Amino acid sequence: MFRFWIYLPFHLLVAMCLCHSIKVPTSSQYSFKSDLFSCNHSLILADGKETTVHLLKDIPKRYCFILEEDRAPAPFTVTVTPCDVPIEWSILVHKASTKFLGKAARGDYDTPEATKSQKIPKSVSMIFNYKGNSVETYMGMSSYSAFYMLEFLSVERDTHITVYLTTDTTSGHLYPELPIDPRIDVIGIDHATVTLAWKHSPSVLKHKENIQYCLLVNEKHNYKSLCAAETAIRSSRMKSPPALALSLFPYFLDHQQVMILSNSELSIINRVSNGEVRQICMGTKNTYTVPNLRPSTQYYFDVFVVNLLTNASAAYTGTFARTLEEPEPKVIELKDGKVIHLILDGKKQKFYSLQYQARHKKIQFTFQSCSGQVGVQIARNGKVLASENIAGFRHFSLKGKLLDTYLVQLRSLDHTNSSVKVQVSSHFHKPFFPLLPESLKIKSFSKLRTCNSVTIAWLGTQEQSKYCVYKKRIKEDQVWMEVRSADRCSGPKSRHNSEKVLCKYFYDINLRRAVTTQTIKGLEAGTLYLFDVYLTGPSGIPVRYHSKVVKTRKKC
Repeated sequence: MFRFWIYLPFHLLVAMCLCHSIKVPTSSQYSFKSDLFSCNHSLILADGKETTVHLLKDIPKRYCFILEEDRAPAPFTVTVTPCDVPIEWSILVHKASTKFLGKAARGDYDTPEATKSQKIPKSVSMIFNYKGNSVETYMGMSSYSAFYMLEFLSVERDTHITVYLTTDTTSGHLYPELPIDPRIDVIGIDHATVTLAWKHSPSVLKHKENIQYCLLVNEKHNYKSLCAAETAIRSSRMKSPPALALSLFPYFLDHQQVMILSNSELSIINRVSNGEVRQICMGTKNTYTVPNLRPSTQYYFDVFVVNLLTNASAAYTGTFARTLEEPEPKVIELKDGKVIHLILDGKKQKFYSLQYQARHKKIQFTFQSCSGQVGVQIARNGKVLASENIAGFRHFSLKGKLLDTYLVQLRSLDHTNSSVKVQVSSHFHKPFFPLLPESLKIKSFSKLRTCNSVTIAWLGTQEQSKYCVYKKRIKEDQVWMEVRSADRCSGPKSRHNSEKVLCKYFYDINLRRAVTTQTIKGLEAGTLYLFDVYLTGPSGIPVRYHSKVVKTRKKC
């Protein structure tokens, strides 16, 4: 995780040093003389800084700090945040004289003279002990010179924790404050969204520009700290770079992460082995509606108030909620021969249901995808007959019994809206859509291309139909968008008159000869043009061929 620290002035009243042991002692077996002598003062850590501690299974780690007599009474706090499995940690205190502590802090305690002249008091007491994986803070007040030792132990597996010790309890907090009631309330719920609310952190009211709320959503369980969530995601994804799985300010994302920035809200979706974990940071708003949830699914919600200057965070009490069942989709009745036009919501990925009761044994469904890809499924009396993805025209000719019930389900296969036209008919001799050629592609001839003309060709049918050609001048960076966003159901009426080239009729009984060419003149040299052909049959319904982009020669 990227950490942003602000270093505050500090007093050299706290000397902190890391101690190691290979045997797990009980509280009655502590030898403070050997423990004190084993402290390595070259690893002294500053007061007021969060420290990451890595723990090996069954091997304790100890940190020592000293409160001196000239500062008494000396308040101090210790905050420990487990980032994975439950741990055990303790605080032990050893009363000593200022003279002895001064030698210990200077490193003079290991000389023979110091050992002979100073007696190590045997007064050792444990003032705090905790087992679990919650964030715990100990607040103490020392009225005498004392030597303190913190011991941390993990008995389940290797893990890491963060530790924050400070003797400055008056100049603000590294960790944001939680309100008196830190619960998250579920104030709204349906099949795809859950709305949450929580009370403001006092830190938001004091330092609004440096504080923000972040929400974590997953389907597994609640997390008691942000680093616990980070560890769980990283261990589940394995391939992600260390300390980057849930960084509040990721400098890059890998292929298992999606970042979305919208309306001043930063959303990060982490793909993990058991689903996904979403993180949404929404500034200082204390209500939020979580979108795009799955119906009938239990979700867990955690809110963290985050100090943007230090990246330290405090966790509200997590909650959970189960989304409602998705309501039965509204069924649209299809009428024989009537065309309906539907807009399919790609964001919600919802299904649209159409129903038809057959009046004849033979019927034909026709689908025209106007934009995007559309998933189509046709079932009869509960049995699926066809299931395909379409991006153009598709006919399904089916044979059944009178009064058979057909159910058609449609959905957008894109994350944007798609549109489709649907018709069902038992009158094959009176088709609503025109007869289509084998291919709707437009071909251009490179050898016939000049500085001011282009020759194109397209296939026709055995039915007398009208073909209209349109051209449009475009730029290089517009090609993808023009082709992608083209509405395949739109007709010539949607085009500007200045773009029209010509209209003509043709057909041929022999499909091998049902092809026509057209040379478009009066073009500019070295220029890109978008060409479209519209086919209109006896019913008057237009069909658009696939757009063709051609560039005229620059020099001739």
